[in-house]
Amino acid sequence: MSVTDPIADMLTRIRNAGMAGHSQVAIPSSKIKLAITRVLKEEGFIREYRLVEEKPQPVIRVWLKHVGEKPRRHMLTGLKRVSKPGCRIYVGKKEIPWVQSGLGIAILSTPKGVLTDRQARRLGVGGEVLCYVW
Repeated sequence: MSVTDPIADMLTRIRNAGMAGHSQVAIPSSKIKLAITRVLKEEGFIREYRLVEEKPQPVIRVWLKHVGEKPRRHMLTGLKRVSKPGCRIYVGKKEIPWVQSGLGIAILSTPKGVLTDRQARRLGVGGEVLCYVW
């Protein structure tokens, strides 16, 4: 089975694992998914991640962050794919969106790499809006 939008598949796997109360999830690896996972870790949305070399394709093992004991809630309240393969969304440095009034982040693919909205504003670059996380 081929996936037409691998980033949306990644976000859906993380969202579903969190809603089901799982502590970890495995995602087929790619450079862009690894970069998005790195940003999620830096921003404190996930606990840990590791690239695991498995056959036939390496996977990214992501350990989710939960808050509270009973009921156990996932740290990520929302994940939303913005730019899709059929409709790419690009923004300039002055049009970078605010997510949940600054409480969430937008993840952008820029000429300087995969960055958060704050990092992109600070560096003065725009790019493709991959997703919103809050």
